[in-house]
Amino acid sequence: MPVRPISAQPPVAGLANVRPRTNSNIKCPIYTHPPSNADQTPETKNTWHRPDPSFTYLLSFFLLLTAFAWGLAYTPSFGAILRLSLLFIFLHFIGSSLFVSTIGYFVIGRLFGPNGAAASLTGFRGSRGRRRGAAQGLFMQPGEKDQLEFGYCFDVSNRAFFPLYLHLYVIQFLLLPLLTRTPTNFLATFLGNTLYLSALIYYTYITFLGYNALPFLHNTELLLIPILIFALFWFISLIAGWGIVMDGWGVEGLFWGV
Repeated sequence: MPVRPISAQPPVAGLANVRPRTNSNIKCPIYTHPPSNADQTPETKNTWHRPDPSFTYLLSFFLLLTAFAWGLAYTPSFGAILRLSLLFIFLHFIGSSLFVSTIGYFVIGRLFGPNGAAASLTGFRGSRGRRRGAAQGLFMQPGEKDQLEFGYCFDVSNRAFFPLYLHLYVIQFLLLPLLTRTPTNFLATFLGNTLYLSALIYYTYITFLGYNALPFLHNTELLLIPILIFALFWFISLIAGWGIVMDGWGVEGLFWGV
């Protein structure tokens, strides 16, 4: 007796319209959204500061590598390379971040807080008459304490230093033969001054993002005013033919103390 293939078997009566029972609460892990850092990290109570020094360690490591590159190219000895490494990490990065964060800690809260001078200005988002909602951004950390903390200011300064590192320690190192060529031409002046302008603009903007994420600070858009000043100096320097790399202290400042 010939056996019919399975596909040719007639359907069993009553089972054609039966659907398998599924549990809607069970989700396939392949399609679920992976947990974010905010889901894995417990919220810090009554603080906006996120005690996570991994960014500081990582950027310090990259500064160490960059210092070796600068040192091997422009310094004569191993001792000079070691001093340059310490200078990049502890003075340029950590020292400048401590200096800027100290100023921000004593000034930002007094100027942009609920009772600050900037809070009384009208025509800006987040004016004194309306409380701003919590902004979502790079520096956002849950908290209930409407008080500017030094640790948070230091975090903002650390993250704002990253574009300075890319522009002045990496890109400038790669373009330095072009920026320092003699005789100086307009292209070298334009590229060098624009490089520093871009670094300062990014530094100012990331600093603004950091303080703008705090809902109890008002009219933080005023922190962007230095960008206009930087652009004005950039325009004047191009008209005057003054290059910050060749005629200023751009590269010399990196080696100060070595």
